[in-house]
Amino acid sequence: MTVTGTGNAPDVVDVVALGESMVTFLPTRPGRLADVPSFHRSIGGAESNVACALAAAGHTTRWVSRVGADGFGDHLVEAIGAYGVDVSHVRRDPSRPTGVYFRTAGDRADDTHEVAYYRAGSAASAMSPAGVDLDAVRAGRVLHLSGITAALSPDCLDLLRELTAPHPNRPLISFDVNHRPGLWGDAHGPEVLLDLARGADIVFVGEDEAEEAWGLTGGPTAIREALPEPGTLVVKQGGKGAVAFRAGRGQSCRWGGTGGRDGTPQSPGCETTPPPAATAPALKVDVVATTGAGDAFAAGFLSATLRGLPLTTRLRHGHLMAAATLTAPGDLATPPPRPLADRLAALDTPAWETLRLGPGWTDADAEAAEEAHTP
Repeated sequence: MTVTGTGNAPDVVDVVALGESMVTFLPTRPGRLADVPSFHRSIGGAESNVACALAAAGHTTRWVSRVGADGFGDHLVEAIGAYGVDVSHVRRDPSRPTGVYFRTAGDRADDTHEVAYYRAGSAASAMSPAGVDLDAVRAGRVLHLSGITAALSPDCLDLLRELTAPHPNRPLISFDVNHRPGLWGDAHGPEVLLDLARGADIVFVGEDEAEEAWGLTGGPTAIREALPEPGTLVVKQGGKGAVAFRAGRGQSCRWGGTGGRDGTPQSPGCETTPPPAATAPALKVDVVATTGAGDAFAAGFLSATLRGLPLTTRLRHGHLMAAATLTAPGDLATPPPRPLADRLAALDTPAWETLRLGPGWTDADAEAAEEAHTP
């Protein structure tokens, strides 16, 4: 679903997400990949996960990518499109395959967790500034990117540099660092990711990956000092919670025609000074699987950003969307209905800190969900 544009310009949507998606094979039982006899087919991709979650939450979204002219490419386009995502700008490559990967049932933090990627030379790795419709990519209030795409090929890195560079039609740029050491064939990955993050407006980074990639050990404040440019910087701290830094007076002025550089609708002149930082503790969750939780967090935060909600509330919506994924198998989960999410995000601090969510909580009504918290 899209908002109709005018003339021959691409339809304008809330969020455009660009990046590789792959067909995912999930094991039918725990164990080593060598021992698993069969797998269930699913879909996975950081950027398309965000697009699907936002579409399920009621936003208009577009996924831009490249897939093979094969059955797996058909499946990705159909499955992502079924969430309500505009997939009309996904290109088919007749000579390169769609990427696939297999993983074990355990979470990434588990020492026995295995992932086998078959993405080298994939169709998505051939994305380039000349190979995508840049007008369609920029026709969104927000453009969501991740560091994974930059690692796929030199052409993909050129594309991300083009999209994060100053441009008259540049939308608000959301960038999830997503440091994946295994994808980078040299030692320049961290440097590239830092450079791309500095060109974005909203940046998501884990405290642990900032230490791994950039050697930053001083916590969120040290990360902000290393990344002062983004209008909004969100530092994820795992089970502890998240911290968001926002630019002060004179830095959050109109940017790319969409409002402040942090995504907040503003009047000309930036007359209001937003709080410089906000924190939100993580929720207590009965975890089923952690895969995709970071993408869900980004989707929740961006959803609240598009609605112009306060910074702390944006973090809480990120936690709620992540909790939906944490309490379900696979990369994607049904998000909480907006009235439920809004009600939970508005809880006072003691109620938020004692709330506990388990499988199926997104199907509950708001009153039942509030009663589910631990005393």
